[in-house]
Amino acid sequence: MTTDSGTNMIKALRLNEWPNLQCFGHKLHNAIVNAVKDPRIDRATVICKKVVSSFSYSWKRRRELAAVQAELGLPVHQLITESPTRWGSRQLMIERVLEQERAIARVLGSEKKSRYLVPTWQDVEVLESVNKAIKPLQDFTDALSGENYVTVSIIKPTLSMFRSSLLKPEDEDTELTKQIKEKILHYMTEKYSDPDKDEGSQVPDNIHRPCQELLSLLPTEPDTAVRVRQEENEVAAAEPGPALKKRRSLSSFFPKKTPASSLSEVDRIRAELATYLLISEISEDADPLQWWKKQEENFPRLSKLARKYLSIPATSAPSERLFSVGGGVVTCHRASLKPDAVDRLVFLAKNLQM
Repeated sequence: MTTDSGTNMIKALRLNEWPNLQCFGHKLHNAIVNAVKDPRIDRATVICKKVVSSFSYSWKRRRELAAVQAELGLPVHQLITESPTRWGSRQLMIERVLEQERAIARVLGSEKKSRYLVPTWQDVEVLESVNKAIKPLQDFTDALSGENYVTVSIIKPTLSMFRSSLLKPEDEDTELTKQIKEKILHYMTEKYSDPDKDEGSQVPDNIHRPCQELLSLLPTEPDTAVRVRQEENEVAAAEPGPALKKRRSLSSFFPKKTPASSLSEVDRIRAELATYLLISEISEDADPLQWWKKQEENFPRLSKLARKYLSIPATSAPSERLFSVGGGVVTCHRASLKPDAVDRLVFLAKNLQM
């Protein structure tokens, strides 16, 4: 998922300067949790939880809620309970309570014992501010959890998008919404700050680091197996064999162009980098590894660097899904499974098309 084919690999290279590149999804979740630490938000969140619980444990109230929803023309939706282990469940709970605010007030207000649970206008205003601040991030984290296209190259463009659009304060935002956005952006910028340039969208002028990385990846001398194979091919070519008249192809009539031997390896790397930085943008949904596989002939040196860095996933969501699948395979009734059997069952569960 790249937006600028001329910058993201270099950005990913610079990301490697951080000693511990942790899950971007976890960091974003921690940023949201830290941003909503406020007494007003805590009070409104507790009210939401109590409202949801009052309907979860009463079938009568759920029935009355459905009747009021039909009367008011509201969507017939059940309330959502927050799950501590599920990202974004609090935002979903708040959004659903705001959607059903009128129906909830009608049902709870009709009973004397439950009137105190009806959210006040101050609580509703706080919930609306929180929902407006973190709702775009909730939609983004769903896309961020992809397994086939999200790599470390997405981090820098994402931070730039946070600054320019998702977390940019707007004129109609409340002070609480602006405060939440600023806290989230400050947390993410601090965790992923660049020691050389603060602006993540810029490309470093100094390309000494990529050149050094590429020189270290180049093979110094062929290994034993390759050298033996080359010697065997040379011997086979030297042995006389039956003369077979081979039909000449059209390309054999043209002189072959030999690369300029005067160019050093550093100059060739710089030439590849210069050509690479001039390439136009690719689709945002494109897989960077697939793109580099197709462009390997055009960039034989840079492609090695791309395989090294762009294979790093941006989030640990795919591995956490595997843990969930493993938990469903190894239950208390199947605790005697051998490790090899568990591996095969998890592999089948993730790869078989149902």
